[in-house]
Formats: sequence, C-alpha cells, structure tokens
Amino acid sequence: MLDVAALQHENARQRSENAALREQVTQLIESIAKLNERVAELLAVAQRKQRKPSPPKPPEPPPAVEGDARQAFESRPKPPELPPKTKSKKPRPPPTGRKPLPSHLPVEEHTLKPDECAHCGSTALDVADVVEEEKLHVVKEHQRRRVVLRTTCRCRACGERTTPRSLPAPYARSKVTCDWLAWLVAAKFALLMPLDRVRRDLKERGVPMAMGSLVSFIERAANLLAPIDGLHWQQLLASAWMATDGTGLKVLIPGLPAAHNGYIELYRNLSCAVFQYEADKASEHLAGKLKQFCGTLTADAEHRLNVAYASGRVLEAGCNAHGLRKFRDAEDTQPTLDAKSHRFLSAMYVEEARAHELGLVGDALVEHRRRLIRPLANQLEKWCDAVAPTLLPSEPLMAAVGYYQRHKKALFRFIDDANVPIDNSATEREFQNVAKLRLNVLFAGSTEGAHRACVLLGIIATCRTVGVPVQAYLTWAFERLGTHRDVFALPLVEMTPAAFKKTLG
Repeated sequence: MLDVAALQHENARQRSENAALREQVTQLIESIAKLNERVAELLAVAQRKQRKPSPPKPPEPPPAVEGDARQAFESRPKPPELPPKTKSKKPRPPPTGRKPLPSHLPVEEHTLKPDECAHCGSTALDVADVVEEEKLHVVKEHQRRRVVLRTTCRCRACGERTTPRSLPAPYARSKVTCDWLAWLVAAKFALLMPLDRVRRDLKERGVPMAMGSLVSFIERAANLLAPIDGLHWQQLLASAWMATDGTGLKVLIPGLPAAHNGYIELYRNLSCAVFQYEADKASEHLAGKLKQFCGTLTADAEHRLNVAYASGRVLEAGCNAHGLRKFRDAEDTQPTLDAKSHRFLSAMYVEEARAHELGLVGDALVEHRRRLIRPLANQLEKWCDAVAPTLLPSEPLMAAVGYYQRHKKALFRFIDDANVPIDNSATEREFQNVAKLRLNVLFAGSTEGAHRACVLLGIIATCRTVGVPVQAYLTWAFERLGTHRDVFALPLVEMTPAAFKKTLG
C-alpha cells in the first residue's frame, strides 16, 4: 500500500512540474512572437532608409572573336528601337464654380449709368468700363384674356356675308384656350397639384374660378385625349414585350360609407404607357385585357397573373430587383451567405449597366448577356440549390432563395430576349408620381373620375417616355383634337406624343 501511495504522490508531483513547464513554454512562445514582430518593424524601417539602388552596369562588350565568327556577330540583327516615351496627360479635374446660365432663355436687359460723380458731384462723365452681371430671373405666369374679333364682310358680287373661322379651341364655346387647358392638366397630373390649390393660385391672381368648372375642364381634356390613349393600348397589345404593375387608389362611390379601395394598373413599353382603373384585383379582368396580347410580360410574381400565363400566349419575365430586395432583407440574419448572393446579383447588374453604356441593342445585347451574365446566373442557381437544404423555412434568406428556385426561368428570361429588361424598376418608378398624387388628392371623386385620371396619367407618362415637354404636347394636341380637327385632318397615329416629337426636329 505504501508503494502505491508513493507512486501516486510521484505522479502528482510530475504533473505539477509538467504544468509549470508548459506555462513557461507558452510564455517563451509569446515572447518570441513579440520579438519577431519587433524585428519585422525594424526591417521595414531599415528598408525605407536604404539608399536608392545604383544604376545597372552597362553590358560588357562581347569577347574578341576572329574571322567569320566576328563578322557574324557584327552583322547580327539589331533589336527594334522602342518609340520614345510620351508623358501621359493628367486628367483634367472636373470644372468647379458657378455654371453659366442656359443661353436659350430670353434676356431681360437693364442698362444703368450714373448721373453724377459719386465723389465730387460733377456731371461731366466719360465711360471707362462696363460691369456685367447675369442672374437667373423669373416672371410670374400671366393669366390673360384672349379677345378674337371676327369681322364679317359682305360680298359685292353675290351679296352673301362671310365670317372668318375663329382660332383653335379645345371644344365649341369653350371658356378657355388650348394653352390654358394644357396648363391646367400639366399642373394637376404632371406637377401633381390638387385642384383646390390651383383654384387658390388663380384667386390670388384675381381670376375667381368655381371648383365645378375646373373639374369640367379636366373631364373635357380626358375626353379629347381618350382616343389617343386607346391607340396606345392597341400598340401595346400588338407589341412583343410590355411591363405591368399596380397600386391602390381610393374612390368615392355613392352609397358606400367609406372610400372604396380601387386598383390602378400600368402597362408600358419603351414607346408608350397606359394606366387603367379596376374596382378590384381580380385575375379575370387581367386575363380579359391580355387576351389579344402575344409576347413577353415583365411583372411581379403575382398569383393573379397565372391565368394569363396559362394560355401559353404570354411568357412570364420576372423582376430581379424584387429578388435583390429579398436578399437584402436577409442580410441581418445571414450576413455571410447573403454576401455571396449579392456578389452574383451585383455582377449581373454591373454587366447590364455596361451593355447600356455601350449602346448595345438586339443581337449584340443578347450576345453580351449570354457571354457575361449567363455564367453568373448559373452560379447563382447552383448556389441557391446548395444552400437551400441548410436553411429553415422561416428564415428570410430561405424566402429569397425559394423566390429564385421557383421563378428562375422567368427571372433569367431577359438574357435571351433583348426587349426584356433585367427588372421592372422603370414601371415601379412611374408609380412614384401616383403615390405623390394620392398624398395630395387623397381619392378620386368617382369611378368616372378615376378612369379620366388614368387617361391623363397615361398620356403624361408617355410624354416622359418619349422625351417631349408635357405642356407643349398637350397644347399641340388640343389644337388638333378640338374645334379645328377637320382643318388639320390628321389620323390618331399622327397626334401621339411620338408624332409630336418628330415635329420638334
């Protein structure tokens, strides 16, 4: 028993000594690491203080050779002379300071000259210099009366009376001109001013106007432009691609205790835009509208669109901006995995932006997408398939991964179709104006008012799409759609914003 106790005591002593030795070794390792770091710092300082390297020595002459060998050496081909190095010009810094005012603005010129000397009061002055100042100025809009005097003459030959035709007006016996009606429509639906604010502004200028009159003017304008809006809809249905999105709009309906929650839909392509109002979001309405459409539809992944896709005539194209937002929502819970998905999607958007900067269209755009974006899409697809089994169904990242797994065919359809964009952001941006208009007007006064608002919103959105000034186009269109339509005798296709753009040169 004593031997066992002694053995146990000896083992305990050895373990204690081993622990002490391990602690000493650990301290030595830490000291060595600190010394290594200090040595590295000293070496870096020494390298910075070293003298500049001496220039390379000139090449030694070749050894002396005799006879044919020397002649062959001297007749060897000499290397081509390099062109002299040219100093690259440094890029000029961007201009700073005050930018010049636009030269196309009308000039209001004032010439000021002193009457007497500011020091002695003498009036004998000679011009020594001219100091020029240029400032941006504004003149408040003028509300004017337009009086047209039509002189009636009697013919000496037949005795009949002749009265000249009046100037163009939006409709017969109208109270306002085409220019004024265009100003009102642009103020409400382009500048998003409610009619009561327009009425207040008119009152301050001394032009009292009843609210019923302003509403009547908007109704007349919508009725004039409705045929052009219908033509845009036919053009959309006949196109190979269009995009759509929707948002809510409150509408007052007689008999209901509160405003009805209606729905505004936008359909657009690169040449025109059409807003349409529906009482609800039923899929039957959408399927009926798209019955004549045969092409690709860029839209959100909504169940009500499945009816339109089921016919086979409409191909689904998704919105990658929605997928990008879903991945961003998952950034807090899975930052490492989410960074990988962002890398793929960001690279896709970079290549798409580069293609637009290069002005690629048609087959050239498709070739660019297939060569540079298709591999990224394949990598994102494989990554989603690999990471999906490791995620819980309730995780936000799983919602983003599942979105791409379910809709990958629609989300990557843009790669093989030059008409289809990478996302539906351009359509969503148009609804920013609708959202601001809702904040100002709150609701449409009736179902008919909602339909008229959609007509005018679509015409103005088309003006923005093709790049024409809204008020100038509306004036031009009202003159050709109003009382002088028979004088101009233009078909609808020649009275669209696209046709107006051609007249601008």
